[in-house]
Amino acid sequence: MIPALFLIALLMLGSAAAAMLLRNLIHSALLLIVSWAGVAAFYLWAGAEFVAFAQILVYVGAISMVVLFAVLLTRQNQIIDTVIEPASRARAATAFTVAACVAAVFSAAILSTKFHPAAPEAPTASVKEIGLTLMNEHGGALLIVGLILTVALLGATILAATDRDEDQSQPSDAALPPKETP
Repeated sequence: MIPALFLIALLMLGSAAAAMLLRNLIHSALLLIVSWAGVAAFYLWAGAEFVAFAQILVYVGAISMVVLFAVLLTRQNQIIDTVIEPASRARAATAFTVAACVAAVFSAAILSTKFHPAAPEAPTASVKEIGLTLMNEHGGALLIVGLILTVALLGATILAATDRDEDQSQPSDAALPPKETP
């Protein structure tokens, strides 16, 4: 069971580190989705199925799409090279050193902890009961939150589209004929 936890942690930390180091925003956003899926896998490993599925629906599904739309709609028409510059190599080395120190401290803390096999009793609410409570008592709030997120996404799309139209309608200095001086 512990090797599965280490694989999940490696997936989460590796994809998060790769997302931090890449210069391409689309690739970084996709690796962030992998990291969020790793968090959901940890919840499944820990036995919190409802939280894991909520993580997949909310973060992997909804928020990742909002992030991808935001990146795609606000990107300038510039080609971003994927070559790592020397300054970013120094930052990456510093980041990995700090991450290794933090991982060492966490590993030491985990390994020095005494695990007790007797776990406290879990609540008796099932996933079905939680879902019914969520949809019955809080259904209106969920609909309002969904509506607000939809309006925010549409507003971002309109703002991104109108900025591009204004940029194209204004002629640049290179397109104007040269002014004649007397």
